[in-house]
Formats: sequence, C-alpha cells, structure tokens
Amino acid sequence: MLALSGCSAVQVKLGLRTPLAKIPVASMAVSLPNNPAIAPGEKSPLIVEVTGADGKVWLTEGKGKGKILWKDLAVNATVVAASKKGVLSLPKDPRVSDGKTGHVVVTAPSHPGIQTALDIPLRYDYKFTANFSGTSGFPGSNGIDGADGLSGSPGSLDPNNPSPGGNGSNGGNGTDGSDGGNGNDAPPVQIMATLRPGAHPLLQMSVSATGNRKVKFFLVDPQGGSLTVNATGGSGGSGGKGGRAGRGGSGGIGSPNGSNGSDGSAGRDGSDGQPGRGGSITVTYDPQVTPYLTAIHLNNDGGPKPVFQQQPVAPLW
Repeated sequence: MLALSGCSAVQVKLGLRTPLAKIPVASMAVSLPNNPAIAPGEKSPLIVEVTGADGKVWLTEGKGKGKILWKDLAVNATVVAASKKGVLSLPKDPRVSDGKTGHVVVTAPSHPGIQTALDIPLRYDYKFTANFSGTSGFPGSNGIDGADGLSGSPGSLDPNNPSPGGNGSNGGNGTDGSDGGNGNDAPPVQIMATLRPGAHPLLQMSVSATGNRKVKFFLVDPQGGSLTVNATGGSGGSGGKGGRAGRGGSGGIGSPNGSNGSDGSAGRDGSDGQPGRGGSITVTYDPQVTPYLTAIHLNNDGGPKPVFQQQPVAPLW
C-alpha cells in the first residue's frame, strides 16, 4: 500500500488526495511559508490554500500536507522558477535577478477565473558558500582473501587395519590492500569585494580560482548575511583492507588423525592517502568594505595565511 501511494491516481482512490475539479472553489490564496523572500541559489516551497463554496479550506500536498494535487494547478513564475511540485528556486548568480522582484500567478485550469498571485521579494541576508576545495583521493582497493586449506583425506579406524588420516593443507595468505590516493591541493583563490552604498548597503563580491575560468558572483547583505569561501585540500583516500587469511584445512580422521593445516597470513591494510594542501586566498577589497569584512569567512586549513589587500574596486556589474 505504501509503495502504491506514490501514484496520484492511487492516492485519489485511497482518499489521500482530492481532485480539484470536484471541489466548488470560491477562492485561492498562495503563500511562501518558510520565508516571505528568497535568496539566490535558495529553494522555498509554496502553499496554496483553496476555499470551497461551503467555507471548507483545502491545502496543497507537499509543504502544505494537504490533499490538493499540484498537477491540478498551474504556476506561472517570473524571475523565480517553479517546479511541478510547487517549489520555487532562484538562480545562484545575483546578476540575473538583481533589482527585480519575483512574481507567481497560480491558476486552476478546472475552474476558469479562479487565480491567486504573490510577489516574491529577494533577500541577501543569507549565508552563501563558495567551494573551491581540492578533490579527495581515491580509496585503495581491498586485498583478496586467502583460500581456505583442504581437509585431509580420511584414514581407517579399523583396529585390524588402521591407517592415518591425511594432513590438512595450509590456508592461503590474504593479499595486501592498496594505499589510498593523496587528496588534491586546493587552487589559489581570488576574491574581489566592493560596496553598493545606500540606505541598506550590500556587498558585491566575485570569487574565482586559478585554472577555473568560471567566476562566481555574490550579493550579500552584511546585516545577517555572509560569504564563506572554502579552499581546503582534498582528504586522502582510505587505504584498502588487507585480505583475510585462509583457514588451514582440518586433518583427516584416522589412526592417528592427520594434522591440521596452518592458517595463512592476513594481508596488510593499505595506508590512507595524505590530505591535500589548502589553497592561498587573496581578498582585494574597496576601502568602503572595511567595516563589513567580518561578513567574509575564509577556510583554507593547511594553506598559507589569507592575504587582505585594500584598493579601489569598481562595481562588479
């Protein structure tokens, strides 16, 4: 039953969902319950509240935990994007949406004329992250287990014609696990920061890394927002486990019994790879940014101390 409940047709049949076409809808309202605004790169679910002609209120599935299917609604979004399950998202690059306001219009195709709309303000008091850390080393391969020894052949326990049991053969040795690969070093990272002045100043920042032509842009409200830049070395790969020792075969029963074979030796575990080194980080900031440097968080463990240099920085877009 639980496996079948993922299908909307089955959910309707079980009474877990209600087709919107069967409800005499009087009005609809849409809300963004997690936060009235959305930040670049953030996702946030919508809830639609449907009020019937009898005053009964219905909510959408998902975040609303209701019975109205999102497939019975149409969501038209501008600036922001809306998934088929009513989840809004905003592109990570703030240049795409800077200075704009998101907007969604929700309609019910089964009820022409019924619709609701909502403005989606953009927010920048968000904890943004830019990751330029090195990649982890590959894990080592496990060793192969040693083969178990064979049991000795049986002898005879007949007192008139005794014969010894055969000796068990020795167990095979496990092979060694291979060493894990070393983590990769993080590249040198450059950060540019300038201030967009005004009644509510915002930090314009770009982050780039040597060898990576893609530049990441951020717009940060220093009153509650921040940017964390990671340039740590990749972790070393874990060493492979040594193969298990093969067990010696048991001696055959006889008069006397055969000797048991010796157990083989277990393989050696491989060594973990060495972690990579943190990359250098250089922050070039406009003098106006000085009071807000605490909004920039740097993490390059194992690398050189970050360098801060002050000089005029023009608007980045």
